[in-house]
Amino acid sequence: MALETSPDAPAAVRTIANGIASWINQLGAVWVEGQLTDVSIGRGTSTVFGTLRDTDADISLRFTCNRRIFEAVDPPVTDGSRVLVNAKPNFFARRGTLALAVSEIRHVGIGELLARIERLKQLLAAEGLFAAHRKRALPFLPHTIGLVCGRDSAAERDVLENAKRRWPAVAFRVEYASVQGPSAAGEVMLALRRLEADASVEVIVIARGGGSLEDLLPFSDEGLIRAVSACKKPVVSAIGHEPDSPLLDLVADLRASTPTDAAKRIVPDVREELDGVRQLRDRGNRAIRAWLDREAHALAAIRSRPSLAAPTSDLQRRSDEVVALVERSRRTLTHRLDRAGDDLSHRLASVRALSPKATLDRGYSVLQRADGSAVREVGQVSAGETLQARVSDGRFDVQVSSIEESK
Repeated sequence: MALETSPDAPAAVRTIANGIASWINQLGAVWVEGQLTDVSIGRGTSTVFGTLRDTDADISLRFTCNRRIFEAVDPPVTDGSRVLVNAKPNFFARRGTLALAVSEIRHVGIGELLARIERLKQLLAAEGLFAAHRKRALPFLPHTIGLVCGRDSAAERDVLENAKRRWPAVAFRVEYASVQGPSAAGEVMLALRRLEADASVEVIVIARGGGSLEDLLPFSDEGLIRAVSACKKPVVSAIGHEPDSPLLDLVADLRASTPTDAAKRIVPDVREELDGVRQLRDRGNRAIRAWLDREAHALAAIRSRPSLAAPTSDLQRRSDEVVALVERSRRTLTHRLDRAGDDLSHRLASVRALSPKATLDRGYSVLQRADGSAVREVGQVSAGETLQARVSDGRFDVQVSSIEESK
């Protein structure tokens, strides 16, 4: 029951401490999963002290365990081991501390760890975090490469040395973080955020060497996976060796089998690029020379054509054709004029033969009265009338002296 206290009647610290201890000590034993840290075995003591840390949150509880129970675990447990413990909460009133009194320790089975990772994998895949369309292409030659790795680690040396061997001018910004243990995922996320905030960093590599499944568990941490998915810059995963496959490999924009492979994938080989440039230059030169040769042959073929080899030959031929046409036109015109002249002469002769003048030329004459009308009958004239006689070379007047009609 709650204590009745007031400013005038406060409770003693021992009363509160004993009350808390009495309540907590009534709790039964529970099975707890966590990661062992800060394990300490005092010399000459039979008690093991340490911390049981939550694997997904920054929460921990102190624990105590009989040394015989702790050392009986096979294989032995050490700092960083993931375990299942059967423990009873105890509150130590004198020191005001809470600890778990461990009565049994078991390793977390590999099968159970794999099953949990598989369930998390399916959950994140259903959210689309591993989708191919989310993968971003790495820059061809990044200005600065961000590297997250353990301090003085082989992974750091592999990435830096191999990258500089391939492209000596490459620049790195290295952020160190724990790559194993309960704090690894949190430190890697902090390093990732620092590199993402650096505008000069164009690609980020997260690297560590190989290890057991338990060693690589931080790289399957849900928080880290979501942080990488939300990162605005391309991320390369270079965790472990070829068989190792933490969930970080699935969410990263590029998965490298080893840190050395990551170095080969993020920067080009300067020798290969120079060879490629030389090959392209040679291909370009050959293509240009071949094109010039083809054009030169085509030009020579065009120049060898008669129209260009002897450009006046066509003109001479056309000139000869024009002269021939002119001569032909002249002959045709002359022939037609001659025929027309002959025809005109014939017609003129016919006209002349039928002309009254021709009749006059043969000695005939035409008599005309004073009004100009021709005398055709004797009845048209009278005696004493003056007529005009028209002959071939002129005219003269005549006077009718007598009239005689034909019978």
